[in-house]
Amino acid sequence: MLDILPDAYLLGLIGLLAIAAGVVGRQILRVRADELTLSRLGGTKKGDSTSLDAASLYELASVQLRKRLYDQATDTLKAALKQSEAEQAPSEALALMENAMGFALAAQNKYPAAIRHYRSAIKAKPDYPVALNNLAFALEKQGKGEESRQTYEQVLAQDPGNKTAQKRLKSLDRRAGIPSDKAA
Repeated sequence: MLDILPDAYLLGLIGLLAIAAGVVGRQILRVRADELTLSRLGGTKKGDSTSLDAASLYELASVQLRKRLYDQATDTLKAALKQSEAEQAPSEALALMENAMGFALAAQNKYPAAIRHYRSAIKAKPDYPVALNNLAFALEKQGKGEESRQTYEQVLAQDPGNKTAQKRLKSLDRRAGIPSDKAA
């Protein structure tokens, strides 16, 4: 019985180390992929992205957002939106770019500008629950609780299983003093 204990301990330790190595390796691959995308699209210096199409600019901005380079992402998304107008991009593409621009601005606590971009995304694609969730959150941050609540309810009307909207709506209800059984 006591002879099994050291072996079990070593096997458990090896298992934990293997899991940790897998997690670290996966993160290294993600960072490497982002760095390759940045170097391929030339997103490390300002002004390099002038010759890119709207899709490439959006891809570059997405990497910048993942790396939390919000100022650079905002500039890149402005260029992407301008380019998409010139290319007459489909409304779904405009909605994605407007939502990303809103996210970049919200990350910089520029909620009024973020709200404008979220509304533009919803105008381009009315059935876009991600943009509606983001809009509701920005409205909540602006102290517009009732408008935020209505927007979360709109999300749930489009996507009844949306966990983010359910959680945020419950949070709004708690702060407003509404019992949780009435909120459901």
